[in-house]
Amino acid sequence: MAETAQMKPTACLALADGTVFYGHGFGATGQCVAELCFNTAMTGYQEIMTDPSYAGQIVTFTFPHIGNVGVTPEDDETGDPVAAGMVVKWDPTQSSNWRATEELKAWLTRTGRIAIGGIDTRRLTRAIRQQGAPHVALAHDPEGNFDIEALVAEARAWPGLEGMDLAKEVTCAQSYRWDEMRWAWPEGYTKQDAPAHKVVAIDYGAKRNILRCLASAGCDVTVLPATATAEEVLAHNPDGVFLSNGPGDPAATGEYAVPMIKSILGDTDLPVFGICLGHQMLALALGAKTIKMNHGHHGANHPVKENNTGKVEITSMNHGFAVDAQSLPEGVEETHVSLFDGSNCGIAMSGRPVFSVQHHPEASPGPQDSFYLFERFADAMATRKAS
Repeated sequence: MAETAQMKPTACLALADGTVFYGHGFGATGQCVAELCFNTAMTGYQEIMTDPSYAGQIVTFTFPHIGNVGVTPEDDETGDPVAAGMVVKWDPTQSSNWRATEELKAWLTRTGRIAIGGIDTRRLTRAIRQQGAPHVALAHDPEGNFDIEALVAEARAWPGLEGMDLAKEVTCAQSYRWDEMRWAWPEGYTKQDAPAHKVVAIDYGAKRNILRCLASAGCDVTVLPATATAEEVLAHNPDGVFLSNGPGDPAATGEYAVPMIKSILGDTDLPVFGICLGHQMLALALGAKTIKMNHGHHGANHPVKENNTGKVEITSMNHGFAVDAQSLPEGVEETHVSLFDGSNCGIAMSGRPVFSVQHHPEASPGPQDSFYLFERFADAMATRKAS
């Protein structure tokens, strides 16, 4: 009897099509409903869980060794985990890393995030690739009591990310300054003391490391909420405007973001740089369209080609929507493409320092393949001031 009780599942993952996966629960107890995606990165599980772009999603990790380096506050991309839950193959083992300050299981429990281990993540990933990102319900009960019919019904009733504006839920409540630069051995994070350019960063769900990269490129960064107006942006007298990453449907966020960006583009000659959702916001403001992808791009091994040079960058990606390259208007060129599926990964206005990319140059999987984008933004601001 003891062996039977020990083997009893303590967590389950119910898909909207009725498929159910049983496993071992850890982290918080309870249940949540979200879209299920998979991430192929071998490192950075803490950064992934705290990336605001994962709001409304449960992450399946294809790499089995999740939790092996513990967690540390230095690696948080925002204050607490934003991803709704975690799916892994093996239960996390005791961490072994000199930077660790807490175990992954304890961190998930403390921050209220549910996780399930013991899952055949290969089978689950194949299902996501073939059928698209499903709506799921994830439940963790130490007693192993689950109402499967109710969980499947919840997954089916969840409305999904299309039409959902999540940027308002993860953006900052008020403006703030940022001066911390990228981590470097042996000092760690240091403060920038000689900024050359004033940048306003619009926070649709900004990752801290993006702000650090801006600071390291010589920017004095002021972060404004996602709903900031053009008047509020220009009141800071910036040398450039940055559009951050974020979650949800770009068309929904664009209801208030696009008018602001159009005003900036129409009334000023300021350099503008966007990443991820910021890339999609810029594209919408320029007249393009966005589309929902089958299962999206989530990982740290995505090859992207820069069209002008033919250079291939190894990038980190996290997006379930994409800019439709066929909808790009005259005067807007496609600068980067995914070598996995040919989807759009970058745009630029012809003859103006206005550009954006779908991938995450701050994540540095290359490791420095894409940092030139921050330098390009800084150079554009320097050129404008010099002229």
